[in-house]
Amino acid sequence: MSARNLLVELFVEELPPKALKKLGETFAAVLAENLVTQGLVDANTLKDTRATVTHFASPRRLGAHVANVLACAADKPVSTKLMPVNVGLDAAGNATPALLKRLAALGADESAVNRLRRAADGKNEVLFHDSIAPGTLLADGLQRALEAALEKLPIPKVMTYPDPSGEGWETVNFVRPAHGLIALHGAEVVPVSVLGLEAGRETQGHRFEARVSPVSITNADCYAPQMADEGAVIASFAERRVEIARQLQAAAAPLGLKPIEDDALLDEVTALVERPNVLVGMFEEAFLEVPQECLILTMKANQKYFPLLDTAGKLTNQFLIVSNISPDDASSVIQGNERVVRPRLADAKFFFDQDRKKKLADRVPGLAKVVYHNKLGSQGERSNKVELIAVGIAAMLGIEKLESSVSNAAKLAKADLLTDMVGEFPELQGSMGRYYAQHDGLSDDIAFAIEDHYKPRFAGDELPRSDVGVCVALADKLETLVGLFGIGEKPTGDKDPFALRRHALGVIRMLIERDLPLNLDALLFVAAGIRGFSEDVAGQVETFMFERLSGMLREQGYSAQEVDAVVGLKPQRLGEIPKRLAAVRAFAGLPEAPALAAANKRVGNILKKAEGGVGAVADSAHFVEAAEKALFAALGEIGPRADAAFAAGDYTASLQALAALKIPVDAFFDGVMVNADDPALKANRLALLNQLHRTMNRVADLSRLAA
Repeated sequence: MSARNLLVELFVEELPPKALKKLGETFAAVLAENLVTQGLVDANTLKDTRATVTHFASPRRLGAHVANVLACAADKPVSTKLMPVNVGLDAAGNATPALLKRLAALGADESAVNRLRRAADGKNEVLFHDSIAPGTLLADGLQRALEAALEKLPIPKVMTYPDPSGEGWETVNFVRPAHGLIALHGAEVVPVSVLGLEAGRETQGHRFEARVSPVSITNADCYAPQMADEGAVIASFAERRVEIARQLQAAAAPLGLKPIEDDALLDEVTALVERPNVLVGMFEEAFLEVPQECLILTMKANQKYFPLLDTAGKLTNQFLIVSNISPDDASSVIQGNERVVRPRLADAKFFFDQDRKKKLADRVPGLAKVVYHNKLGSQGERSNKVELIAVGIAAMLGIEKLESSVSNAAKLAKADLLTDMVGEFPELQGSMGRYYAQHDGLSDDIAFAIEDHYKPRFAGDELPRSDVGVCVALADKLETLVGLFGIGEKPTGDKDPFALRRHALGVIRMLIERDLPLNLDALLFVAAGIRGFSEDVAGQVETFMFERLSGMLREQGYSAQEVDAVVGLKPQRLGEIPKRLAAVRAFAGLPEAPALAAANKRVGNILKKAEGGVGAVADSAHFVEAAEKALFAALGEIGPRADAAFAAGDYTASLQALAALKIPVDAFFDGVMVNADDPALKANRLALLNQLHRTMNRVADLSRLAA
């Protein structure tokens, strides 16, 4: 069984660029995994997929190179369970008709009866038929693997086109019409067919610059170098991406500039070219009067150019073009791209000039005509509620002097949705509001709050820059959460059409990272009240937010036990949570921690099972045992110290003070019967445990640390 490298390439018309990277990765991965399943590739050799599987993806091809593929898989022993012995054999030991029929179905005759194996199967003795299944031939296995790979491709939209084989009126369904198929095992063509195509060794190179047409691939290992040399194509998506990034830096460096960093744009451009050639273009400096966000977005979104920034991060009037051709004189290509980008920039300038003719404040009444949600009213109604919530938050923060700015910023925050620029580029909402507010002569507090009220937009995004921005951003996100929860639009599974998880994390980040003196329940109560929803809705949102908080903290490296111990208490001042987590981690390192955590868990279980009410404080006059007296005395000494540290915000000291309770707690459980026969004695001991439980669980629920 000879092992040689395998190459498969599907040659197609231009594939959707935003999906190409995923299409290439999936095609190669599923193909290789299917070959492993069939025994044609050793699973152990596939552990480091980077060494054994290479995926190729260009605008006109999907391919895979898999190392060490067998021409035929090894034979496999097969054991087939037939039936109980007493069913398959009669009293004389001869085969019954039922057994003969079963053997015939397996392709065995009566002579196989003597070779059947007996083995215990539960309480019965069962007959097994052992045989050897011949290994899968590569042609058969690759056929199945190819069909599986095509079936599992994440195709955005399927096309229907005539069968390339030209037989009858058959049609083929695929992402784009396919025109060629290569399947090489070493230098030999593997006879497989898909999408009406028979496998061969020929493909097409670059549309205009291929040195040879068609390109005949000598063997599986020659594919990439032959495509680069004869076909003028860098077939590997990863290599092409690296080459584009290198050329972008090389073109920008002599100018003292740097290309804008955008991984999504780099991926998309990599999917648009087969042989990249980076060129420098230029536009009139007059366009730089337009906010650079507008120019950058129109160049990236519409033309796939890489704008160039100076060392201060300011946009220049130069940009980089990733061309798919490399003529000796590139001036025509550059001039053509400059002609194309000019109308785009002119449109942006026109929108900007037109928008500034009308003040943001004059656009606010128009929000009443914009539907936000059919159950929640218009954007105008929503803006009014966001304004009320934002002003309420400002009052909670004690910044009444900024109340007017907060009110104005909230009122104007959505006004730019009615501008031509945001209508053309929705991604600029907020940013354009800031520019138009500054043009209207509004203060920077208001202008930046309009831009920042969408922040943080994504994980790692910066927070609003000012208190005014924080108030409006919190109000906007809280109103969204409460409003949509109130009408039952909650996230389910992986579906979150209104990005409520992102809104929740935005609120959490602002409360924690700005260490705001705000209680989460109070914020939600205000937002729910202004939206006209009950406290139950506020409670649902609170639960949802603590779930998001737990997930976020685990992603930051805290253990599940640490997170559960702190978040389980639902502390309403989220800004305290990092200090609480640090205190729990320090406490967990103490030698007394495991015993105290276990004791705390035991106390909690006892209190849960207690019937009737449990007293808050024990009465020392009712103590009988020395151990309960000692525990009461220890609580009297240690409790105030722990409480004082807690009140001062020193959570680490508060928890560490509890270490001294280990000895009296252990002695109590060793020598005291809590559930005494005397009801008064039992009630007093339960009150003592209740007192202990409160003292131990102010910072965190220490029972969550118990193993």
